[in-house]
Amino acid sequence: MKNVKLASGHETPILGLGTWQLKGGQCERIVKAAIGLGYTHIDTAWMYQNQREIGRALRDVHIDREDIFLTTKIWHTHLKYAEVLAQFAECLSDLQMDYVDLLLIHHPSGSVPVVETFDAFQKLYDAGQVKSIGISNFNIDQVAAACQVSGLPICTNQVEYNVRRNRSELRDYCSGRGIVMTAHRPLAVGNLANDRVLSEIGETHGKTAAQVALRWLIQQDIITIPKSGSVPHLRENLDVFEWELTDAEMQTLDTES
Repeated sequence: MKNVKLASGHETPILGLGTWQLKGGQCERIVKAAIGLGYTHIDTAWMYQNQREIGRALRDVHIDREDIFLTTKIWHTHLKYAEVLAQFAECLSDLQMDYVDLLLIHHPSGSVPVVETFDAFQKLYDAGQVKSIGISNFNIDQVAAACQVSGLPICTNQVEYNVRRNRSELRDYCSGRGIVMTAHRPLAVGNLANDRVLSEIGETHGKTAAQVALRWLIQQDIITIPKSGSVPHLRENLDVFEWELTDAEMQTLDTES
């Protein structure tokens, strides 16, 4: 598994498991299966309402804490200083963890100054409860404003990013500020699985359309967190490292958006 170095100095696996919409027993089963297959990067959020299940799954597989990269997010309704601390305490309790590797602002707020949220993130960082911080669903103007006030390096901007939603302008802007992109919905909620162009490219490599879509992101050093509700898809999503798209194939996909 390839790792990406973050501006904080920490590293994260470039491929992780997204857990949006995974709930209850299915969530526990998928997380356990993912760990068994070699996933070590798990992405969740307070809003997903599945952190207890993820915490139980990680406890049951007996994996060393330092071998897991765990991301969670603070919801946009709780971005005031005291609200961040309270919601994060709930996250840690549900996850049964002493810290998370990455804490994100899930969505920007139109009413709470981002500096107030980052002040709370700084307190959590100073307490050793957060190793790296970042943002999610921020546009260029919002990234610029966040960079001006954050006392800690902003490590990633997690946004919807796939071959049908190419965010290259935002990626380039973030890259110039040391911010790595993370792609959620990298398969456009499954809509790319039967894509004609992706399927045609996949045939030349013996891969599926979904694998081509993931490889396109990973080949650009974009952290990618596809959600999967089945073990076969977990395996399929992992098989994106021992082969490459050609320059011509990358260019074709760059223009598909």
